[in-house]
Amino acid sequence: MSKNFGMGEIWQVSTKIVYQNKWTTVREDQIKRQSGSTGLYGVVDKPHFVVIVPFNDGKVHLVQQYRYPVKDRYWEFPQGSWEQEPDIDPELLAIGELREETGIVASKMVHIGFQYVGYGYSSQGYHIYFATGLKKKDMRLEMGEEGLITSEFTVTEFEKMLLDGKIKDASTTAAYCMVKMKNLI
Repeated sequence: MSKNFGMGEIWQVSTKIVYQNKWTTVREDQIKRQSGSTGLYGVVDKPHFVVIVPFNDGKVHLVQQYRYPVKDRYWEFPQGSWEQEPDIDPELLAIGELREETGIVASKMVHIGFQYVGYGYSSQGYHIYFATGLKKKDMRLEMGEEGLITSEFTVTEFEKMLLDGKIKDASTTAAYCMVKMKNLI
């Protein structure tokens, strides 16, 4: 199977899965460049996810949970994927993740855009949604989200958290920038 990526073309000669679980697949692709040189490319495949920017009355809603890979807790926008339904409509996923992690239901959900996490090593990307008209219901945390907490912050507080390095999640930062640049906040 070969894949042509355009200028600076690279073709996949072969692929081999070197690790896989229900969340992640890591593969090694033997590649051939336009020049004829060959190489190895490692790729992390994960399902796309959503990041939701819940905004109401001048405040954003954040969640905080323990992130095992970095061994700490950080504030971030609600986000996630449903591995059991990788092809779910992203808006339905955003509605579900917002309710699950915060107990919030939004009367309006606007798609802001799509970005990749790190397309130099991964095929994973995320859809950004802006949620307004928020009503608090009950949280529906999954077992893996044990200890998740949620709180709201003024835009000024949130921006200070960004500048002070208290928010370290790149997708949260990018989502906020997209929403801000579209003059929604």
